[in-house]
Amino acid sequence: MKKNLHESVVVIMGASSGIGEATALAFARRGARLVLAARNAAALQAVAKACREEGVDVLVHPTDVTKADKVKELVDVALSLGEIDVWVSNAGVGAVGAFEETPIEAHQRVIETNLIGHINDAHAIMPVFRTQGHGIFVNMISLGGFAATPYAAAYSASKFGLKGFAEALRAEVAEVPDIHICDIYPAFVDTPGMSHGANYIGKEISTPPGASDARAVADAIVKVVEQPKDTTTVGSITDLVRVGHFLAPALTSRAMAWLMRRSFEKSDRVNRTSGNLYRPSQPPLGIDGPHPQSRTFPLISTGVAATAFMVGLVMGATARSGSNDRRYR
Repeated sequence: MKKNLHESVVVIMGASSGIGEATALAFARRGARLVLAARNAAALQAVAKACREEGVDVLVHPTDVTKADKVKELVDVALSLGEIDVWVSNAGVGAVGAFEETPIEAHQRVIETNLIGHINDAHAIMPVFRTQGHGIFVNMISLGGFAATPYAAAYSASKFGLKGFAEALRAEVAEVPDIHICDIYPAFVDTPGMSHGANYIGKEISTPPGASDARAVADAIVKVVEQPKDTTTVGSITDLVRVGHFLAPALTSRAMAWLMRRSFEKSDRVNRTSGNLYRPSQPPLGIDGPHPQSRTFPLISTGVAATAFMVGLVMGATARSGSNDRRYR
């Protein structure tokens, strides 16, 4: 049955910008009551104002997802609106840089936010869902949960770990048919997050061509809440890379590393920074990133290039298989 979102209580983590802001507005337009959380209180208030203009109730509660006790406080705040129907676990940070040149504290912070933070979310809300007998937990993972992301090793580890965590949690609640763990896997998305992240490579990091609009990811989240499913990918690139990694994981990772190095070579030098690892993201915020041209790049060209890459992987895997067969005949 399609879930009626009108008057549903929806908690959104990481709601101060990007996908989180777009998701808050998408649910507001469907009449949901919202609880918005992130570290940046001023940005949350701006998002809340836009959502209230849609005629819905909105609560704001600044929360650091790495602090389990603060996440549990957020649950109590949300329960003041009634039963919690949906929890969107969307907080995330990143650090780009060669592994050994990135401070170990930065690696730890990425894991704390992207993996432990989502575990904190689930640990706080799952007892409520079990008591209610229903609830939808939406995990924002990413393409990085299917394929490695060289020069963002901790990010890659956090997303692979989050995928495993979600699968384990899903199995534990399988006996409660109205509790759903739903994973969202977008590819690159044009949001402010790319420019807000930690940069230890010393080169400008820009959103690659063919990036998705954050609003498309928000629509996918709303759809999966209306009709729950375990895994939702956003963008054809995600599906192509997912298959490519399955067929040839080492080759896919090396190709990604080569593309990253080529991108760095062409980029302008910038100061190294810890970005938003230890403090809230600073303006400019909003839904869209600083590189809107990344979304105007013809997606057909991106799709053709990705498809050609996939064909090459399949042919390479087939050739190696045939070579092995001949060797052992």
